[in-house]
Amino acid sequence: MKLLRVGPSGAERPALLDQGGTLRDLSALVDDVDGGLLADASALDRIRAAAGAGVLPALDAIGLRIGPPVGRIGKVVCIGLNYHGHAAETGQATPAEPVVFLKAADTVVGPDDTVLVPRGSVKTDWEVELAIVIGRTARYLETDEEALAHVAGYAVAHDVSEREYQIERGGTWDKGKNCETFNPLGPWLVTADEVPDPQDLGLRLWVNGELKQDGRTSDQIFPVAEVVRYVSRFMTLYPGDVINTGTPAGVAMGQPEPKPYLRPGDVVELEVEGLGRQRQELKGA
Repeated sequence: MKLLRVGPSGAERPALLDQGGTLRDLSALVDDVDGGLLADASALDRIRAAAGAGVLPALDAIGLRIGPPVGRIGKVVCIGLNYHGHAAETGQATPAEPVVFLKAADTVVGPDDTVLVPRGSVKTDWEVELAIVIGRTARYLETDEEALAHVAGYAVAHDVSEREYQIERGGTWDKGKNCETFNPLGPWLVTADEVPDPQDLGLRLWVNGELKQDGRTSDQIFPVAEVVRYVSRFMTLYPGDVINTGTPAGVAMGQPEPKPYLRPGDVVELEVEGLGRQRQELKGA
């Protein structure tokens, strides 16, 4: 299934994109697409049955905003330097263990919402990523099979980053990762049964129509199952939590000088194979 949330920010309602590409209203069946729904197998079965029976009312998609596909996210866990190509382009050694950091849940916006370039920023960067959405509480998972069984689905994430704040301003990466609007998510949460191999997905990103990133999840240093298993050793993952799994080569930081960092007025488009596409216009904060 392709689950999503539509409507004004803060007042989104649950929806489904059917196999024919029609947007369907889920409001009569569930209150929201959130951790509560993702942990409720019977509720998900009801949605599948209603979709199969063709009884869900259609929504007019014209002019309808798409919000983040998951509501009430508890935390966004991020994995840094998780592609061989990205580590190489930035001149950093391949990590021996996953590099883990957090983004605040309030950085999450819809896939086509405006991204704000922070005031004074000169090094705002792009990062297309595969996002994992957790469906079952995960603690101390032992095997890759267990890890994948705790995944509800996948989505497109844009891990926008301010490199000066991240690297040159002291402390941890948090200052460069948690600026407002720095985590567009969606358009859809695609349930795990529709993604047979998360290590065989293409990721692409364009800036002002120019292709900047073109990679595959097969280049990940730590694959999806290992990431979920590893993170569960250090923190409890709850239904609705999101894990951004890193970005392939092609970010601005890895380009020759002068590096083409983002500016107000730029347009970024990105996609992950089978998971949909995003488009953001950048404006000054």
